[in-house]
Amino acid sequence: MMTMRLRLLSPEVLNMPQKFMDVLMLGRCSHEFSWPRRAADGDYYQVCLLCAAEYKYDWTSMRRTERVEHPKPDTTTVRRAHTREKRPSWVPRARRLKLDLPLRYRVNKTSTWYEGTIENISQSGVLFNGPQELPVNALVEMVFEMPEEISGQKNSNVVCQGRVMRFKEAQPDATPALAASIVDYKFIH
Repeated sequence: MMTMRLRLLSPEVLNMPQKFMDVLMLGRCSHEFSWPRRAADGDYYQVCLLCAAEYKYDWTSMRRTERVEHPKPDTTTVRRAHTREKRPSWVPRARRLKLDLPLRYRVNKTSTWYEGTIENISQSGVLFNGPQELPVNALVEMVFEMPEEISGQKNSNVVCQGRVMRFKEAQPDATPALAASIVDYKFIH
């Protein structure tokens, strides 16, 4: 009976990564989290890329809190029109996680990679030093080890898609500093 089942499965299913199979067969997940996203209510959350579980994320402590359970939709209630809340004019600066990690970066879809060093990472993105200045709004790819506080995994290398938000020109005996938002990232296995 088991061999008959295996013949019915497509080759793609048979070649799935072991982690994904562990989730399906054993009900356990090692969790690899997406970059924190903002929900409609303004709170942040992360989604596991393997099992799709959602967890609230607190940027102040840079930690996941409780799992998000979605209630079943009530079809009897009428939806209200979207109203805008007044936001404060001053927002405190996002907490920075100071790092000294190597990274590689390049303009999207180009062949030349540059070596740099991450200074810090935060809700707004990553600040790094590197030999090549890039123009503001340039789309960039960055490869580095995402901190466990964000990814949920130790030693997790990622490739990030981002956008250069600003740069500080190089001072004598120093490299330029670039600040890039992180739009999304994928784990490199």
